[in-house]
Amino acid sequence: MALSSTASSRRAGRRSPLVTTALLVAGLLATGGVYALVATSASADTRAASAQLVDEGGKLFAANCATCHGLAAQGTAAGPSLIGVGALAVDFQVGTGRMPLAASGPQADVKPVQFTQEQIDAMAAWVAELAPGPAIPADRYLAGDGDAANGAQLFRTNCAMCHNVAGAGGALTEGKWAPGLSNIDPVHVYAAMVTGPQNMPVFSDLNLSPEDKNDIITYLRYLDENPSVGGFDLGSLGPVSEGLFIWIFGLGALVAVTIWLTAKSN
Repeated sequence: MALSSTASSRRAGRRSPLVTTALLVAGLLATGGVYALVATSASADTRAASAQLVDEGGKLFAANCATCHGLAAQGTAAGPSLIGVGALAVDFQVGTGRMPLAASGPQADVKPVQFTQEQIDAMAAWVAELAPGPAIPADRYLAGDGDAANGAQLFRTNCAMCHNVAGAGGALTEGKWAPGLSNIDPVHVYAAMVTGPQNMPVFSDLNLSPEDKNDIITYLRYLDENPSVGGFDLGSLGPVSEGLFIWIFGLGALVAVTIWLTAKSN
């Protein structure tokens, strides 16, 4: 009787498998519920912050850009439409000081930036909401840690005819020019290749992949960090400046020697 009583008590105290399953399911449901609540709150906060950023960008655009581009960025006789240009074009034009335009002319020049980066981001977010367009690239495509040799080859093939092989820039037609590329923010180099500002062609990912663009950025960084190994670069203008230097100083030296010899013989 004692053994039977003990066995009965053990069976009565043993936890049923159904109870264990129920506790496991309850724990999973509780964990999932807490995660969903936190994720929903974070998502709501992100949407609210994004909406606030876009709203602030719209106000800045109306105050500083709408005169030329229209209140809805539809464009006017004084400025093109910005619908579909994307956040990257705004970051380039405003982030380099080219916009707002100081005066009409053949080309917008680089000027001191008139807005903070937060304000630029807000205007870019507002323009990006109008229609799909190029976005700010991932940091890995701006790192400048790619293949400098490949970047040099790509630059010579696609860019050097306007910007010079050393990135010194050069004159174009009708009073326009290709700017120098020394010490340029990588995101602006990338943006110029993607958006094609002014006379520059657009290099889509089919022409130059994001990795290719990073290689070009790497090559330009190499030029910034390595001065001319051949001595004075004469503006990096190649045979034009070199020929002018030889003509003025070389020929001038020959004339001076000729005059000296003639004077000495007399």
